[in-house]
Amino acid sequence: MIVGIGVDIIEVSRVQKYIAKDNGFKEKVFSKKEIVFCESKGKNKAQHYATRFAAKEAFLKATGQGLLLSNDLNEIEVEVMESGKPEILLAGKLASVTKINKWMVYVSLAHLRSTACAMVVIESVENLEPPIPSEEKSA
Repeated sequence: MIVGIGVDIIEVSRVQKYIAKDNGFKEKVFSKKEIVFCESKGKNKAQHYATRFAAKEAFLKATGQGLLLSNDLNEIEVEVMESGKPEILLAGKLASVTKINKWMVYVSLAHLRSTACAMVVIESVENLEPPIPSEEKSA
């Protein structure tokens, strides 16, 4: 069952302004792994930071609770698997909520030079058995 869908789009220049400042923004919003990954992208690093920021926002929207669930954005980590598929890894309170609710989280990322976008789908895996057709129930 789909619990929620979240989408976020952000201008890369907006994130670029924040990451350029030495005020702790990167460390508050991004995990250590995300910072290492994005910094390795050289002149395109702002696109990667923006995409990850959009994924965090999309995840919180998909929960239906937004920042009320958690404002520890660095506990929402986007990791790219060897296959190229992005995944969201959660830590702290968010990992607990996901485990308790038996959620599977799916993410899709996209970016252009000036814009980044992410979509997140949260699925409850508790009742994934297909329903039994009514004809079979009476047998």
